[in-house]
Amino acid sequence: MTSNIIQDPATFEVFRNAVSGLADEMAITILRTAHSQIVASSMDFSAAVCDSKGRIIAQANTCPVHLGSIPEAMDAVLSAFGDSIHDGDVYILNDPDLGGMHLPDIFVIAPTYHDDQLLGFSVTVVNHTDVGGWAAGSMAVQSTSIFGEGIQIPPSRLTDAGVTNSAFFELILRNVREPDMLRGDLQSQLAACYAGNAGLRALADKHGRTDFERLTDELLDYSEALVRHALTEAPDGVYAFDDQIDDDGLGSGPIPFRVRATIAGSTIDFDFAGSSDQVPSALNATASFTRSACYASVQGVLGTDIPANSGFYRPFSFEIPAGSILSGRRPAARGARGLVAYRIIDTVLGALAPAFPDRVPAAGDGGPNSVAVGVTESQGTSAVLWDILCGSWGATPTGDGNDGISPLGANLANTPVEELEQSGHVRIDGYGYLPDTGGPGTYRGGLSTFRDMTVLHDGATVQIRSDRRTSRAYGLGGGKEGAPSANILDPGAATEQLLPAKPHLTVTAGSRHRQVTAGGGGYGDPFERDPQRVLDDVLDGKVTVAGALRDYGVALDSSSTAINSAETRVAREQHVRAITHPKEALS
Repeated sequence: MTSNIIQDPATFEVFRNAVSGLADEMAITILRTAHSQIVASSMDFSAAVCDSKGRIIAQANTCPVHLGSIPEAMDAVLSAFGDSIHDGDVYILNDPDLGGMHLPDIFVIAPTYHDDQLLGFSVTVVNHTDVGGWAAGSMAVQSTSIFGEGIQIPPSRLTDAGVTNSAFFELILRNVREPDMLRGDLQSQLAACYAGNAGLRALADKHGRTDFERLTDELLDYSEALVRHALTEAPDGVYAFDDQIDDDGLGSGPIPFRVRATIAGSTIDFDFAGSSDQVPSALNATASFTRSACYASVQGVLGTDIPANSGFYRPFSFEIPAGSILSGRRPAARGARGLVAYRIIDTVLGALAPAFPDRVPAAGDGGPNSVAVGVTESQGTSAVLWDILCGSWGATPTGDGNDGISPLGANLANTPVEELEQSGHVRIDGYGYLPDTGGPGTYRGGLSTFRDMTVLHDGATVQIRSDRRTSRAYGLGGGKEGAPSANILDPGAATEQLLPAKPHLTVTAGSRHRQVTAGGGGYGDPFERDPQRVLDDVLDGKVTVAGALRDYGVALDSSSTAINSAETRVAREQHVRAITHPKEALS
């Protein structure tokens, strides 16, 4: 940290909000111009502005687990082209071993010039619908090598001083299932970068280049100082926690995640020794993605208005084993690595709960379910439909978990039913919440979300990524686990089949699929939950009458609309006796 002194607080605050607003303007540009449903509706993208050194100045309110990887991408571009960057250039990459995360996430980076000098960079990251490979959507868990996942793009110059390399662009498009979709989304990234460049130049015009650079340094120092101050409010110590992913999609057992978080003064270190080695399937992450998940976790815990930039990262240090699921070695497949980020977040939050007892929630759904439906139409063209389904959050120390919301780290949205159906290849038959699925607690975990889909195209492929079936969302402070996830083929029929958590299958027209997200964990003793809140849950369809008595010791009258106080008192007294005198309860 160079200095905590802000020379002109009023100008600094104007600058801080201006660069933050500029990053959000870039994100809005993508949102309004993107072609694919996974970007324009599910919002799987990110945007940021950097200075001439590649340091992040501001990030949009988009996908946090993308944004901590931008420094790696910037380092890769500067290393490859630092001495030959021109005004009007555009650089792209997706190779996870050369600055990327996984192949569908394509970085587009555009340098900004002011008075013929490099001022900074506009950066966008978009999860494209498909980038080739053997499976529709390019994120099949069953991939065993990056060479089967799609086109790999090292740091490359797409546009040279305003002139696009058309042959290179067409080569990329030729290798994907929906070239027009990728072209449209890539153009939306370019539009956002051009908006970012214009905004950066306007800020340099307003403040002058010298003050622009000074204000950038002050902003990064400001974020660092806020993080360090917040860390000093937690007791120094080593905080450990274990969690797991159910399996690797290829028949493995549970995949362990272990972290030791050490808080010492104004610093925090994450040591992941003991976590799983890299796995044969596509669940492997990059070290940059692992760091991103840690940044997002701490940002959520601190819960204050700390600008997320390169200064935010300075108090962190990491020990991430090479060749682990957290930092896979080439040619490890990486397509489904998103699930790793969500489990890192759950593991880190579990570790930090004792350090920040009033701020950390119980575990949520463990990451949104994703279902990719691939169709080859009669004329030979391909279509890829992405059904993103978010579940819920775990309960907090002060309230119930939110239902139907993106997990921390994602900022995604559920795919609209209308967008899925407009292709004519699928029909959505049901969509909602399931009762008795939120983990019981003084505060209840959020509910499981379900979606019923009928596939209307013969020979369609279906790739599903889900988890938290056996490693259910943990509760805190005496709260109970949330309900497990499920994937069911042809529910209610004689051929009903419980699918694995991460299957890839080919289906016939008329096949039906129900996906169910995991419920969030509870917080606190469920038998201390206000009976009126339990009744409200029953009336709202979130808890059944049987669940109210079983999980909370709340009995209702014969109408199921009022509390039976006498039976409730007996049920709760029996619960207390079972805890304080377990031998008597058994007899």
